[in-house]
This record gives sequence, structure tokens and C-alpha cells, in this order.
Amino acid sequence: MNEILVWVIKTGFIFGGLVGTAAAMSLAERKFSAWMQYRIGPNRVGPWGLLQPIADGVKFMFKEELIPDGANKWVFQLAPLLAAMPAMMTIAVIPFAGRVELFGQDFGNLSITDLDIGALYVLAIGGLAIYGVILGGWASNSKYSLLGGLRASAQMISYELSLILTILAVIAMTGDLDLRAIVEAQNTGGVWNVLEWNIWYQPLGFMLFVVATFAETNRHPFDFAECEPELVGGFHTEYSAMRFALFFIGEYCAMTVMACLTVTLFLGGPSVPFWAAAPWFVGFAAFLVKAGFFLFLFIWVRWTLPRFRFDQLMHLGWKVFLPLSLLNLLATGVAILFRGGA
Repeated sequence: MNEILVWVIKTGFIFGGLVGTAAAMSLAERKFSAWMQYRIGPNRVGPWGLLQPIADGVKFMFKEELIPDGANKWVFQLAPLLAAMPAMMTIAVIPFAGRVELFGQDFGNLSITDLDIGALYVLAIGGLAIYGVILGGWASNSKYSLLGGLRASAQMISYELSLILTILAVIAMTGDLDLRAIVEAQNTGGVWNVLEWNIWYQPLGFMLFVVATFAETNRHPFDFAECEPELVGGFHTEYSAMRFALFFIGEYCAMTVMACLTVTLFLGGPSVPFWAAAPWFVGFAAFLVKAGFFLFLFIWVRWTLPRFRFDQLMHLGWKVFLPLSLLNLLATGVAILFRGGA
């Protein structure tokens, strides 16, 4: 089959799945919170309310879009796109499964592309999302929005350092920036491949990475950029219609990418426990189950833990997480040195 056609099919499948997951997460968020609080949740549009995301999308498309007086019109309109696009772009290097053979055709590996510097690409492109939040808050000509943007920038810079250092520890163990190589290194143990997952070698790094993903995606208990009791809606207070929806699509896409990245770095990606040579569709299903757990964790934590104060957030990031990340990287280097010496 033509290589360009194969690439188009895989790109459409993966991007469609990402946007579809983001839409489904908007429903799951309300459903799970309702169950936790003994409520019903959305139950009017379609069976069990399953068509609610479609109804929301239609509603946003037909709502009036307002631009505040004194706002920077072009930056205000561009900011939601800048916030959503980086999360959508980083999904390109996630290895969802191995070689796909379907209807007698070889579609190659189930990823849009396998970059030699995949981990660096994720960090470089993912870090651009903060510009959409900052510019959206500044261009709105609102004190609430500006404060939300400033909080988001301080928060993401603080926790991005810990995120990078934990990823660097995993890269040091594998010796490769290619995410697929990191996955393959965790699936070399035959029937005991589950023991090769990085979560067992990097338990501290795994804990730090998971918590940092909450801060990087502005999720509770780190949602200070849109803290309702203080900032109304934070950086997106003045937004409406589809530009408002783009911020939320970007947030849920970022959550999905972070869940997939956690699975890739620490849980073997599509590796199936005790089945090293599992077919691609079994590995893909295993990947989705693992990622689904972390997506559920985002919701579970939101409706379980109280929000920190902002000073506690910064204290945790700079005085706890950063030293622990450096210590974890140092311990990884020492372990690699002694293992190489042995």
C-alpha cells in the first residue's frame, strides 16, 4: 500500500482517537463526579446521556463569541489555538503498538512517526502550551484572567523541571531518546516482561512524574490558573463559544497525552504482562487500559482532594519535588555506573 496513504490513515485514526477521547472525558468527568456525589449526571441527550458531548459541541458552535473592550483582538483569538495545538501535536510520537497487519496489509508501527528524539520532541512541543494560557490571560484585559495566566506560567515552569528530570532518569537507563526504544527496553524479559517495566526501577521517579502531570495540565489540586473561588474562571474568564471550548479540548488532550506518556515511560507501553509476543491489537488494548486508569485518576483526584494554597504549591515544587528529582537522577546515575562496572 502507498506509504503516504498509510500515514494518512494512521494520522486520522490517532488524531481522531485523541479528539474523541477528549470529548468522552468531558462526559466522564461529569458522570464520575455525579456517581461519587450520589447524583445522576447528564442523562437527557441519548441513552444514559452518552450523546451529551455532541450536544455540547453543537451548542458551542452556535453561541455568540464576545471580545472584551480593550482586549488585544488578534492575540485574544489566537490564544486558544496555541493552548490546544501543542497537546495534539505531541501525540504524534507516542508508540501505541507494534507493527500492524490488517486485511493482509502492513501498516507499520502504530504511531504517526518514530523520532530518534521523541522524548525531546514531547518536552519541546508540550512546553509551548503555556504560551496560549499566558497570552489568553494577558490579551483579555481582565485582572482575573491576567492573574490566572501568571499563576499558570509560574506553576508550569516550577513543575516542568521535575518532569524533565524524571524523564531524563528514564532516558539514562535506556540510553535512547526514542520512545519506542524505551518501550522495547521494557519488554525484554520474556514471560516475566512485567518485571522489566521502569516503574520497578524508578518508583520515586514514577511518583514524581504522575504528580507533576497534574500540575502541568492545571488539574486539581493544582488548578490555580482557573481557581473559581478567587479568579472566577482564571485565564479563560472572558472566553465564550468555540474559543472557550478549545481551552477545554486542549486540557483534555493534554491529560490524554500525559496518561499515554506515563504508560510509555514507566508501564511498558503496549507491553502485555507475561506475554512478550502478544499480537498488536492485544498490546493496543493493554495500552488503552493502562492509559484509561490514569485518565480516571485525574478525575478521581479532582473530586477527592482539596486544593492547595498557592504558596504550598510553589513550596512543594521547588523545595520538595525538585530536590527529590535531582536525588533520583543522581541515584540512577550511580546505579548505572555500578551496573556497568559489574
